[in-house]
Amino acid sequence: MGELLTGKLPFQQLASDELQILVLSTLGATAALVGSFLVLRKMTMLANALSHTILLGIVGVFILSGGSLMAVTTNIYWMLSAALVMGLVTTFLTQFVTTVLKVQEDASIGLVFVTLFAIGVLLVTVLTKNTHIGIEVVMGNVDALRIEDLKLLLLILGINIFLFVLFKKEFFLTTFDPFFARTLGFSTLFFDYLLMVQMSITAVGAFRVVGVLMVLSFITAPVLLARLITYRINRLIAFAIFSSILISFISVALTRHLLTVYGMALSTSGMVVALLFVSYLVVALVRRRYVTQSSV
Repeated sequence: MGELLTGKLPFQQLASDELQILVLSTLGATAALVGSFLVLRKMTMLANALSHTILLGIVGVFILSGGSLMAVTTNIYWMLSAALVMGLVTTFLTQFVTTVLKVQEDASIGLVFVTLFAIGVLLVTVLTKNTHIGIEVVMGNVDALRIEDLKLLLLILGINIFLFVLFKKEFFLTTFDPFFARTLGFSTLFFDYLLMVQMSITAVGAFRVVGVLMVLSFITAPVLLARLITYRINRLIAFAIFSSILISFISVALTRHLLTVYGMALSTSGMVVALLFVSYLVVALVRRRYVTQSSV
């Protein structure tokens, strides 16, 4: 890893574990960045819907590519287009059901994402019987990662950083004081849609790594962990990114250790999610004990 950072080792010579660490760390960083604003804006349920409905977009691209899984995973433009379309469709349908049909927001989210996800599952089972797209899209496959997956996630991380830097003031204002933001002429709905688009492209980058089912853990768990330690937004984002990278590194090392020493073949992405939960639980218990002792 040191040789890679100093430019002495090309990407093509990375070992499997090193590639996994880089991919998971990059995914953790971009997911924590987007997730910080999703959690603060109380939009995690909509993010959960998007992490599932993106399956329909990916299957649609698979069909348009003539049934070629390689074409789907290597054509960044098709994947980002699918993410953009499904992000907008999911958000629009949720808003439509809530405002026009007068359904509660949480119920409308559940209705929309279950319906679109079910259609995606049906298409997977009917149209991709002879491929592994069903398993890889739903559960991910860390052991089959390629350099292209790292490049895709680096591109997505760059897009998210660029958008948050460009609209930093607007995102902060619409997140913490949406009423004041509207009086200044900022559209909270526009930035809600923009955040959903960012969530969608992040989910596209994650589907090869963790699938569409576990990506929500990468988006919410590091942020919730960071909120136990600080309430300052800049520190919260920094700590969420740091914890994601650290736990990704530990998970790859621990999974490799268990396989080598004990012969236990465990899912690396599953290990990351499990360690995120354990870390949150430990920090929450320590914080609770500290607060209790301080109050006494």
